[in-house]
Amino acid sequence: MSSIVQNPYIGRTPNTRMPRPGGSGALPPGSRSSSVSSGGGMSAGKLLSLASMSESVHSGLSFFLSEQTLEQEERQQRSHHLAEFQRLKEVRAAAQLKNLEDFLKMNHVSLRDSTSYSTGMIYRNLGKSGLRVSCLGLGTWVTFGGQITNEVAEELTTLAYENGINLFDTAEVYSAGKAEVVLGSVIKKKGWSRSSLVITTKIFWGGKAETERGLSRKHIIEGLRASLQRLQLDYVDVVFANRPDPNTPIEETVRAMTHVINHGMALYWGTSRWNSMEIMEAYSVARQFNQIPPVCEQAEYHMFQREKVEVQLPELFHKIGTQLPSNTLTGQPCNGVTSGVFCC
Repeated sequence: MSSIVQNPYIGRTPNTRMPRPGGSGALPPGSRSSSVSSGGGMSAGKLLSLASMSESVHSGLSFFLSEQTLEQEERQQRSHHLAEFQRLKEVRAAAQLKNLEDFLKMNHVSLRDSTSYSTGMIYRNLGKSGLRVSCLGLGTWVTFGGQITNEVAEELTTLAYENGINLFDTAEVYSAGKAEVVLGSVIKKKGWSRSSLVITTKIFWGGKAETERGLSRKHIIEGLRASLQRLQLDYVDVVFANRPDPNTPIEETVRAMTHVINHGMALYWGTSRWNSMEIMEAYSVARQFNQIPPVCEQAEYHMFQREKVEVQLPELFHKIGTQLPSNTLTGQPCNGVTSGVFCC
């Protein structure tokens, strides 16, 4: 029996498609058009998605540009307001100066007669207080009552005063109190007006006894009273706590300083060689108990000691308004001795 093998290409119509190996047979009619239609739908979907993406990018860019424009307008407005504020400030200052000149003219007084005009000295407010101090001050550490004679001390003090310096600093510990004696004698001898001077002293080391040092209420009151006797003055303008006292609560020190101010022995008080945490604690205690806070910190500041003044304390001073008289050196020898000054 013979077998007949039929050629698969014989009798195939144009619409008939051979099944692919492993396929499921011929494609049904209309399947080509269906695939073509679905391909067109995919292209249209891609076009729509690209269009929507373009619109999103365009809207986002427009929003960004509008934000940039608003920020630029706000900056311009702020600049304009600052310029206007500065202009009004200058106008106000000019008006106040004119009123002052008119007032002085009526009373036959001239600004040219003032110390700041005649000497060129710059004066600044001490912290948030209204006390005006010269930007330079003369200190008496080591020199007065020790390394120099009283005559040289008088010459230095006179030279400083005649050139506009009104800040003179001393302490109970300087030359065991002799510096205060010399400074007080010079002031009394010259007959300078007390209201033209800013005298500061420091309390901590007052003697050998245990109760003659520190920042207890007892020593602050008794030590300041002894300093006033040596200075031959009724009061000092600023009394400094000459380093922190770990044996005395800060509240006691703050209350003692408030006491001497309320009793007319001092007008202001400050700290010396305190760190920022100790100053902030004293300030907080004063505010908490309605006491008088310190107005300034006297810190060591020179070529070899810069970090405390330039790094540690500025933020604190901006917060509470405490100013910094810096203990520095003039670098100008006087008979072989370097005289200390303060920069405010």
